Amino acid sequence: MVTRIDIVPKLALRARDAHKGSFGTVLVAAGSQGMLGAAILVARAALRGGAGLVRAALPHDLMNAFTVAVPPATTVDRDDSSVASLCVGVAAIVVGPGLGASEDTRRFVDTLLLARGTTPVVLDADALNVLAPWTDGRRVAPAVMTPHPGEAARLLATSVAHVQRAREAAALALASRRGTTVVLKGAGTIVTDGERVFVNTTGNPGLATGGSGDVLAGLLGALLAQGLSPFEAARLAVHVHGAAGDRVAAQLSEPGLCADDLPVAIAAELARFIGPAKSIEP
Repeated sequence: MVTRIDIVPKLALRARDAHKGSFGTVLVAAGSQGMLGAAILVARAALRGGAGLVRAALPHDLMNAFTVAVPPATTVDRDDSSVASLCVGVAAIVVGPGLGASEDTRRFVDTLLLARGTTPVVLDADALNVLAPWTDGRRVAPAVMTPHPGEAARLLATSVAHVQRAREAAALALASRRGTTVVLKGAGTIVTDGERVFVNTTGNPGLATGGSGDVLAGLLGALLAQGLSPFEAARLAVHVHGAAGDRVAAQLSEPGLCADDLPVAIAAELARFIGPAKSIEP
């Protein structure tokens, strides 16, 4: 038995004496040679989603270009830092977009999952690909996994057709086996923690474009860093991400929607989901 959830949670109204440390640091472990854009999109979405600080762990050669693209974010050399040191002082982690599906990525993700302690992590893209199929029974809570149907099929060692025929069952299976919140992307994105299910109603086919998932991952990281639980953060993120896509499509068109249009639209849509005043600890 699962509980159906229709409510989209809200963020707390910010206290007047808040500072950037009040809203968490997001570690973005993403990007590689030829795929720096993924890290840029994650970071921009995390900033527009309300994270106080964004720190990008990147190969040394990509750090300067990233800083030009995302001036509010800071960088750290991913190849010259211990994974444990990358995790110090962060409130949420986004790992995977643009990392590349290599043995180095596998080792990095495995080490990060151990080193991050109880810090919530968003597992996206190549972080999912290098761990698929997960046959060792490892549980990784607190975490949000964000597979599209192809990634879900690899994680479950089944076919895309099987996942698409029974999307809710596939999402529930992943959540239950791994102790995570799962966001199974696609038309009617499904969010589940294995006990509760939320089906998103926003969004349009224009979101089927390169980088859209990176933006969602960054937004998820920001909401986790601000204190939402994985299931809360995932529900709000998919709803706002879809609504931002609807906003952009109405202004431009579905075919003309690009992923880098989304972060500013996300900031506008989040205005509808700010709750009553609540003190937030630094």
